[in-house]
Amino acid sequence: MNKRFAIFDMDGTLVDSMGYWRRLGREYLLRQGLNEDIAPALERVRSLTMGESAVLFVEEFHLPKSPEKVAAEMNSMMEAHYRQDIPLKAGVELYLQRLRERGCRLCVASATDSRLMQDCLRRLSLEGCFEFLLSCQEVGENKRSPLVYLEAARRLGAAPGEIAVYEDALYAAETAKAAGFYTLGVYDAVSRESWAQLTRLTDEWIMDWAEAAAAL
Repeated sequence: MNKRFAIFDMDGTLVDSMGYWRRLGREYLLRQGLNEDIAPALERVRSLTMGESAVLFVEEFHLPKSPEKVAAEMNSMMEAHYRQDIPLKAGVELYLQRLRERGCRLCVASATDSRLMQDCLRRLSLEGCFEFLLSCQEVGENKRSPLVYLEAARRLGAAPGEIAVYEDALYAAETAKAAGFYTLGVYDAVSRESWAQLTRLTDEWIMDWAEAAAAL
């Protein structure tokens, strides 16, 4: 990777958190006493922001609370994991260090709430690696829209073609690629079924962060 700017996804890319997120919707619905016919809704929320998921749950299951309340409760369930036990993927710290040594400017663009991103990266002593953290909720669109990448590019002061985007999710990498960004696919076990497609789509791919750092 020879770009001077980089946008990193967080969940499934920098940190090994996707299993926690995959279980969150089910855990939340079970806490509401719902355990039947929830699979279709859980599939739909896989690519949605927290706020969008909350709206879907309220509408689909007629929950007697506002989407804002549901989102707050789901955030609370995740906070303990972000603050205590979600791990950094092996080799990430070295990879980021190598990029910064080369003068690369870094940021994070994620569907995750900004406060949760901050809590997690601060605990892992990585917050200082990035110029800013940008949530899809701040721009009002999920990653099926390029808006979060374009806003990150604006803040970095660079054109899409000058910026590398690191993503583990196929749909997000497709969005970034279509918007003109240089894309790197990152392997995550939770989304391994789409790994072959991700490697065909992206300009580069990373199976192991430590190996990728050694190659920089």
